[in-house]
Amino acid sequence: MRFLRVVPVLAILLGMSGPVRADEAPPPFEAWLEGVRQEAREKGIAEETIKVALTGIEPVRRVVQRDRNQSEFKLTYQIYHDRLLTPTNIRVGRGKLATHQALLAEIAAKYGVQPRFILAIWGMETRYGAVKPTMPVVPAVATLAYDRRRSSYFRRELFQALLMIDRGHITHAQMLGSWAGAMGQPQFMPSSYMAYARDHDGDGRRDIWSNEADVFASIANYLAKHGWRDDQTWGREVTLPTDPGFRSAIPESRSGSGCRAIDAMSGAAPLSVWQQMGVRRADGTDLPTRDLPASLVEPDGASGKAFLVYRNYHSILRYNCAHLYGLAVSQLADAIGGR
Repeated sequence: MRFLRVVPVLAILLGMSGPVRADEAPPPFEAWLEGVRQEAREKGIAEETIKVALTGIEPVRRVVQRDRNQSEFKLTYQIYHDRLLTPTNIRVGRGKLATHQALLAEIAAKYGVQPRFILAIWGMETRYGAVKPTMPVVPAVATLAYDRRRSSYFRRELFQALLMIDRGHITHAQMLGSWAGAMGQPQFMPSSYMAYARDHDGDGRRDIWSNEADVFASIANYLAKHGWRDDQTWGREVTLPTDPGFRSAIPESRSGSGCRAIDAMSGAAPLSVWQQMGVRRADGTDLPTRDLPASLVEPDGASGKAFLVYRNYHSILRYNCAHLYGLAVSQLADAIGGR
């Protein structure tokens, strides 16, 4: 397996993921990696797995570059929307809905997640399985574990990746993913694979790489485990009143969820309260009469589009904590379902 070389100066830019203060110089990557090997042994991972997975790797420069330039945090809502909600993506999604109707209905009944949302995440993540990730996962995750920005998170993911190899879920050579280590057609991180991937067809493998039944079930299980309810949708675009007093009446945002996007939305209030405040559907008609709690999302700030979102939207953000992603998945699901 070929790994990208990296210039030595990257060692200055990246930091140790262990208990090193931010003002301390990072150790050389190989010294840091030896600490990872030792911790892997302490966690009971076999020596052969450690040798195969953690020999001959170096930080991958383009992984750090991608981490600093994620489109979900760089683009406006409209640009992101137009890039992803294309006529082709909608048409292919509707075709997949027809092709897999029976399988999706079976999975929807088991996990309580509507098929159009399963397909929308599949479509967003890998264009319905058409995109084949090629980045070796262990070097990618090791790079981000060595980097200081999210080192603790990616160090945990690195050990989960080693555990996947050690338990025979996939070989090291086959473990390919995105620049951040997300794997398979649903783009699961190693920890998500271990916790949420499912073997729907009963062949003894949780195959999120090539088995569509397992892919759909895994996505549905992930959403279900994060609070999804199939008697609700995600929310809707709305228009806001021009009354200057409206802003002061918006419920205060929640905090401490662990997802910045959730923390950035307003607090929740029943739809009847938003109706009384002058909020309406995008076409100007009244909000639904079902009094669901809803929060206000304004991805481009007060001058851009506005959305009222329900609890299911939070579940989508647990898949990818960014409003541009959450809104694109939600609206792609509506388009696939003809809503």
